[in-house]
Amino acid sequence: MRLTDFWARLEEAFGPVYAASLAADQVLPQLDGRTIREALDGGTPAVVVWRAVVAAYPDRVPSRLR
Repeated sequence: MRLTDFWARLEEAFGPVYAASLAADQVLPQLDGRTIREALDGGTPAVVVWRAVVAAYPDRVPSRLR
């Protein structure tokens, strides 16, 4: 998954403002206690981060974006 695809999916699922906040502020246990931004900046593949988002927010991510 490309980073552009990742960000487009995140914004579609959460809206642009909340997606930015979520990426910067929400620590996910699936990312070893890092935020989305920290995981991506640390080299975690976007697809791994996306799967963590889906696991953390299964009710917010539409099935077509999974």
